[in-house]
Amino acid sequence: MTPSRCLVAALLLAGAARLLPAAAVPAPAPAAELRRYDLVVYGGTAGGVAHAVCAAREGLDVLLVSPVPHLGGLLSNGLTTMDTLYNGARAPFYDEVRRSIHEYYKSRYGEDSEQYRRSLPGQPKAKVEARVFEWIMNRLLAAEPRVTVRHSFHPVAVRREGAALQEVTFRDRHSPATFAVRAAVFSDCSYEGDLLAVARVPYRWGREARTEFNEEHAGRIFMRKVAWPPPGVDPQVLADYRRLNLVHYNRWYEIIRPASTGEADRSVQAYNLRTVLTRDPANRLPPVQPPGYDRAEILRRVGRDINWSGRVPTPNQPNQKVYLNLPEIVGIQHAYVEGDWATRQRIVDEHARLTRALIFFMQHDPSVPEATRRGWLEWGLPRDEFADNGHLPYEIYARETRRLVGRAIFTENDARPAPQLPRAPVHGDAISITEWFLDSHACTPEHVEGSEWEGELLLNYVTVPGQIAYGTILPRDLDNLLVPVCASSSHIGWGAIRLEPTWMSLGEAAAVATTMAIREGRPPAAIRGAELVPRLCERRVMVSFFNDVEVDPREPWYPAVQYFGTRGFFGSHDARPLDALTRPLAEAWAAALVEDARGGEIDLTARARRLLAVDATAGPPLLVEEFAAVLNAAATKTRSNLPVDRAVAESWYARDIRISRAAACRVMFALVRTR
Repeated sequence: MTPSRCLVAALLLAGAARLLPAAAVPAPAPAAELRRYDLVVYGGTAGGVAHAVCAAREGLDVLLVSPVPHLGGLLSNGLTTMDTLYNGARAPFYDEVRRSIHEYYKSRYGEDSEQYRRSLPGQPKAKVEARVFEWIMNRLLAAEPRVTVRHSFHPVAVRREGAALQEVTFRDRHSPATFAVRAAVFSDCSYEGDLLAVARVPYRWGREARTEFNEEHAGRIFMRKVAWPPPGVDPQVLADYRRLNLVHYNRWYEIIRPASTGEADRSVQAYNLRTVLTRDPANRLPPVQPPGYDRAEILRRVGRDINWSGRVPTPNQPNQKVYLNLPEIVGIQHAYVEGDWATRQRIVDEHARLTRALIFFMQHDPSVPEATRRGWLEWGLPRDEFADNGHLPYEIYARETRRLVGRAIFTENDARPAPQLPRAPVHGDAISITEWFLDSHACTPEHVEGSEWEGELLLNYVTVPGQIAYGTILPRDLDNLLVPVCASSSHIGWGAIRLEPTWMSLGEAAAVATTMAIREGRPPAAIRGAELVPRLCERRVMVSFFNDVEVDPREPWYPAVQYFGTRGFFGSHDARPLDALTRPLAEAWAAALVEDARGGEIDLTARARRLLAVDATAGPPLLVEEFAAVLNAAATKTRSNLPVDRAVAESWYARDIRISRAAACRVMFALVRTR
């Protein structure tokens, strides 16, 4: 049995414990300094930079601590692609970064250049070289004098007082040096969740059982790919899905039973080193046989615990570069989750060793067809990427590690249509959206006949855009720590969250919550969704996905439609903002608005079902003054004091014109903001 298989076996035999305490850490050396900040962000990921920059722009003093010397996370380490299916604006920071990518290539190489074209302007999945993304991150941080950055430190100890995190001690990864900081708010934006662990916040890792959250694809699972179009699937279901304003892939997978037991275990999805190659002769390093190269090892392990396609690359980013999504060494990733940095580095080094060996194998081994060898020989490591690290990425693609146990949890059910609805469940405290399909890479090296690797799945045509609740970034027992990256989710739900655009949006939302909390002298956990969500909407952070509503700073009604998407006013992905408002829907909306004003627990998904049925009811269109009368009648009936006349005046609508659905939302949003 190979060492990696021994490791997998040991982890599986260890059981499937769900909630894990933080590992004990040695007492740190005495801290040489102690300073206080408004916000301390741990993790130099894109989400961490978003949180730090957006908070500094609000006037907060911020410390950003990174465990690695280069900022930007995986996008600075070979990911090179904005993994999103949605092409519209999403959140101001993410939108700014996306524009910066295209502006860089346009200004550097010209609008007609191959480099600018390969950055994919006007398309959702923008492409960017790793070194360029790091440059963009550094430029954004350098423009904010309120942000201080410390590199190559990680948390080793904390001081807590009840539900408040008071102080964190960080240690240099390469020396005994430490420093301690205090802050009003702390944020763990690392891929590993090390701060939340050191802070003794409950977390989980591995896979839940199918029964824990009633998730169809949870636990141990084998999937097979089905020919397109999938037989036995209603074509109307496929057609309805393709109406979503997203990029679509025609693929379908089905569960293999009874091999898929749905049992829980401590497996996470496989990692890989997102190696960058180039075929530009001026930038390409010549291939050399790596030290310790063992042809027999490759022949023995590929297909057993090494996932590798061997396909000749084609350029997929500017400057004749490509990233490799393989190889994956399936099994050794589990030790990374709670390993110390030495353990993690050994896993990174093993991926680097085998990646170099596989590239050399494809270029020179006589068992490889000659045409394939010639194709591979055109490629080599780029001189201009990761020059101080052997031209390989600094960080491994740790697709899944710890996941917070938060005040809410995002599961598979939050990214699938709710019962009797074409949309996912409604969350009144939504702070961002998901739109990527639920997926997972291989979790163990196992196969059954006709299957993908065990745990591997891609749920296209099953997933719909979902809402991420504020509670998913809030620990249950610590009020001033936010966790925007290792957010609270199940293993299957994680597949829709774990994308850099989503993390950047969550980082920005966390910055808004942080700013509100500090200015009002409260911890972030005391900020209610009813306070936070309207502010996010006004900032044009997308919290509700619609096919027909995109961020547009010129549309004054956009924040209102986004907000009421979190209140169950729309039962589908079609807001139809410019359609006339009918009396039946106006009366139903008015009743719901009054219900919100009265407070209390409301089943917003059930409301969405009711209002979807009302929306299908024909009725006469209303004038503005008629809609105002409907609102006043509802308020009178339920003894709710809604300042309707003031809201109409503030919305700048004449009373004698026909009111659209968007205009009605704007009037109601004005009521919400005056409460």
